[in-house]
Amino acid sequence: MRELITMFVTIFVAELGDKTQLATLLFASERKFPPVVIFLTSAGALVLGTALAVLLGTAASRYMTAVPLKLIAGIGFIVIGAWTITQYYRGA
Repeated sequence: MRELITMFVTIFVAELGDKTQLATLLFASERKFPPVVIFLTSAGALVLGTALAVLLGTAASRYMTAVPLKLIAGIGFIVIGAWTITQYYRGA
């Protein structure tokens, strides 16, 4: 149970303030749809994206047992972060 709580908290904190939440906030601020419709739509999109990640992660663990997936994910986050910082300074 402790591992599930750790997973929940980690994902919850990682999702706070990300682009998905900002996009949902912007859609809600336009008031074109009732809040419940915006919530259900964004929740459905998040569930579908998460389902794809689980499927890909499961498949990757079968075929890439020799490669540490956490290392690949960590390098991916570093690359995305470096790219974001580079784009920020190019626009400044």
